[in-house]
Amino acid sequence: HSKKANFADMPSLKHKKIIKLAKGYRGRANRCYKVSVRAVHRALQFAYRDRRTRKREFRKLWIQRINAGARLHDVKYNWLISGMDQCNINLNRQVLADMAMNEPLSFKAVVDVVATMQPKPKMRVGLAVTF
Repeated sequence: HSKKANFADMPSLKHKKIIKLAKGYRGRANRCYKVSVRAVHRALQFAYRDRRTRKREFRKLWIQRINAGARLHDVKYNWLISGMDQCNINLNRQVLADMAMNEPLSFKAVVDVVATMQPKPKMRVGLAVTF
């Protein structure tokens, strides 16, 4: 079993913890406490920031996939989402995106249910932009 840590061991335990977190870093950052503590601190800041960014990026991806699937059925994303709210269809964007990609018939069924509850808007195709 492990020995009980006393006050003299505290700095070395703290240093070991940081060095362990810095495993795989380049240069002195994986060996020297003074360098590695900065590198680990920065890495933890990036990790904190990017956990939030990942959520944002996945939501954007799901919306793009749903929109692509919706446009195959001549409807727009916002029409589909608002129609699902009115029909009380509680599917989140992650599930909808997965359906659009992997189960197109199920996705079409959702579009059809929404279409029965509200009129389909006319989609404008191939607008010419003139300057």
